[in-house]
Amino acid sequence: MNITFRQLRLFLALAETGSVSAAARRTHVTQPTASMQLREVTDSIGLTLYEVVSRRVVLTEAGEELARTARAIADQWEGFGQRVAAIKGLTRGRLRVAVVSTAKYFVPRLLGTFCAVYPEIEIALVVLNRDGVIGRLRENQDDLYIMSKPPETFDLANDELMPNPLVLISSTTHRLAGRDEISLAELQQERFILREPGSGTRLAVDAHFAAQRFRPIVRLELGNNEAIREAVAGGLGLAVLSGHALEGRAANTGVKILPVVGFPIPSKWHLVYLRSRELSPIAAVFREHLLSEIQHNLVVG
Repeated sequence: MNITFRQLRLFLALAETGSVSAAARRTHVTQPTASMQLREVTDSIGLTLYEVVSRRVVLTEAGEELARTARAIADQWEGFGQRVAAIKGLTRGRLRVAVVSTAKYFVPRLLGTFCAVYPEIEIALVVLNRDGVIGRLRENQDDLYIMSKPPETFDLANDELMPNPLVLISSTTHRLAGRDEISLAELQQERFILREPGSGTRLAVDAHFAAQRFRPIVRLELGNNEAIREAVAGGLGLAVLSGHALEGRAANTGVKILPVVGFPIPSKWHLVYLRSRELSPIAAVFREHLLSEIQHNLVVG
């Protein structure tokens, strides 16, 4: 097989964007050039690498294998570039971080302090639901991942970052909003608005309710914290959310944290990556920065 590194980058862009035109833009070539190069790659491999279904590229089994290989080669090359830059006394390169949606309330601030120290580093932050982040983790697409419920099916390096308390909220006008203590049994007839099945918050909530033998009446399931918060503020029901999703100002959003026995549900944020992946120098520096910043904030706070 005779495939150039440039062609591998093009194919990787195709795998990540699902479009020949988007892959061409990402790699700074014309679409006809991209199409020609991709045909050459296919001819060199001798197998069909992708198909176009409903105007979107879908990789075949051989295409998936090539994408994984191309990603590993690109990661190794990027790591080499970072190590050379470090030898030269420079710190520049690219950092890729994928986080679950609730982590967006605190991760950007930590990225900001990192960028202040290392302004030459380009950061790609992807915010998805838990299934989306796990999909990227499975394909080893990023340097680091932040979530509250890491999957047990992967061999992961795992750092506990900080607490992620899950609180039970109501509207500020709810009949229980003025109470000092509420038993879970008193909520038996209440309607609940919960995160979608499979989210880290929902997994923790379901486990907690099952342990308490409490079966909530679920009115809505939503995949967006802001939508849940607005639904609660509008009086549609109660909800359990990460305390981070309230941004420290629950009352200003029309909701109130209820003092329910057994809440907050204890949970933690985790920083993970595949143990088989060697962290790039920049990813290793970011990991240390993140752990240091969080520890400092916890101590000061």
